[in-house]
Amino acid sequence: MSHYVIGDVQGCNNELQLLLNKIKFNPSKDTIVLAGDLVNRGEDSLGVMEFCISNPESVQAVLGNHDFYLMYLISKGGKDESLQSILDSSIAFEIYDWMRSTPLLRKITINKSNEKFYISHAGIPFLWSLDDAESFSDEISKALRDEPSSLLDNIWGDVPKRWSNDLSGHERQRVIINYFTRMRFVEKNGSLNLSIKDAEPRKGLYKWFNQTKTILSKDEFIIFGHWASIEGNTNLSNIIGLDTGCVWGKKLTAIRLEDKKMYSVNRNGNL
Repeated sequence: MSHYVIGDVQGCNNELQLLLNKIKFNPSKDTIVLAGDLVNRGEDSLGVMEFCISNPESVQAVLGNHDFYLMYLISKGGKDESLQSILDSSIAFEIYDWMRSTPLLRKITINKSNEKFYISHAGIPFLWSLDDAESFSDEISKALRDEPSSLLDNIWGDVPKRWSNDLSGHERQRVIINYFTRMRFVEKNGSLNLSIKDAEPRKGLYKWFNQTKTILSKDEFIIFGHWASIEGNTNLSNIIGLDTGCVWGKKLTAIRLEDKKMYSVNRNGNL
């Protein structure tokens, strides 16, 4: 049995299937975790979601910002050209329920090495402990189960910019989701800058992982997607980026957790 994490698919179902063939994915033995942004922009978001819901025992995910957008559109009867195949599908609400049961964070422990992998779409800020991150993910999962319409109506926007234990209600939910799904650069105090998507920071900003590395022990790892412009490069052994820009014409990448071996296919299908 092997555990694989795959970076942002964003509707690139053809490349996803090629990558699954390359790693020789066996749904009766292996587990796949998709690192968020399963849909949007690519040509076959519906095919990606059909694959997910048809393999409930072997395919998991964490939520990305585009996945929240899809849930919002399904729940409100919205329209979007890139996602219309899902919105018009007979299984739209099955997809919605599958996504509502998907967390912001997953933790996988590899028994042989006792290494612990924390998987989220954008990362984990240094302001939180890993236990905090698990708790906050559970908090949003509960809201998606119990009050999805209220949550999805009120999560949009860039403020608050910084986590505080004093936050409550929709402001608290919004900043938790923004750290987990939209974070790239942060200020020294951990405040989010959500406007810059480049690979290199501007004055006064830091790549989130260069601060978060201080909260990890030697057997703890964070795996994330979301940041296509850095093409997965963190220069850190225990914080691993997997968004290698497939939907932008580059690569779709997976990592096998047991030995940290990387696999990729190009956007045009070359192995």
